[in-house]
Amino acid sequence: MSAVVFSEYGGPEVLSIAQRPVPAPGRTEVLVRISSAAVSTADVIMRKGSPFVARLAMGLLKPGKPVLGTEYSGVVEQCGADVDRFVKGDIVVGATGDDFGAHAQYICVDEQAVLAQVPEGLDAADMLAISEGAMTALPFLRDAGGIRKGMQVLVNGASGSVGSAAVQLARHFGAQVTAVCSAGNAELVRSLGATEVIDYASEDFTAGEARYDIVFDAVGRSSFAACRRVLKPDGAYLCTVLSFGILMQNWLTGRSSGQRARIILTGLRDAKLRAKDLRYICRLAGEGVLKPVIDSRYPLEQVREAHTRVDSGHKRGSVLLDLP
Repeated sequence: MSAVVFSEYGGPEVLSIAQRPVPAPGRTEVLVRISSAAVSTADVIMRKGSPFVARLAMGLLKPGKPVLGTEYSGVVEQCGADVDRFVKGDIVVGATGDDFGAHAQYICVDEQAVLAQVPEGLDAADMLAISEGAMTALPFLRDAGGIRKGMQVLVNGASGSVGSAAVQLARHFGAQVTAVCSAGNAELVRSLGATEVIDYASEDFTAGEARYDIVFDAVGRSSFAACRRVLKPDGAYLCTVLSFGILMQNWLTGRSSGQRARIILTGLRDAKLRAKDLRYICRLAGEGVLKPVIDSRYPLEQVREAHTRVDSGHKRGSVLLDLP
């Protein structure tokens, strides 16, 4: 099978396509033929090995996991002897977490892994685009932010994959949503449920008069210190981008009943919890609550171009690899 591999940290040029054996499923595993895989910010961070804290998961001097990719969709090709949750031909969406390995034509996962059937009538690539962002946004808003009906929520980076999912989920939970993005993406985020839009190029949201229960920084371009002024007294600053700063702030405000900073390493959460979240997200997608936002799609041989697009910091929704 074809797989995208890398053996050193660096730019998109470190990526190449290699042939690897098709894995064989164990008794409780399923073999999935991957049709689409997301190229996420996490993939780019791990490819770069920067910030350095990322190497704690991937390897200090060189990558210990040669195949990137955490979110995928495809078709169950083969089932182990003891599998009873899936059958050959099921169209599925899944997430590998810190195991990576989804930028390949095939992947073997346990049937109890983070894997769910794509709702009937929904395209597998569309479901992948929804789940890529929502699997991060959901635990941040629900668990770290304690989102409730009537809250005021600001989403910074609202047009990206995580941000666009956060806007939709926040509206689903009954919050009023202010979206921060470029002027060119204002119409998109309004269509997803934002009631107010701030153009980051012309206005600094941290200098405004509004106060928020949650500031969800989906792109890590602000900080707890900068956002404290616009947080309500018991408000939460949520940041998806790992750094020593947010880790320290998370620890310092961990027991605070006032303003707090939070980060969740969503890919490292217990697989049972992530699997439950994925099934919930699939249900919302099947009901039309969550809609896909796809920036671009690339064939496998253009994986470097896909990484370059994510590197640009201007993607709108998800960047997908289509596997042959």
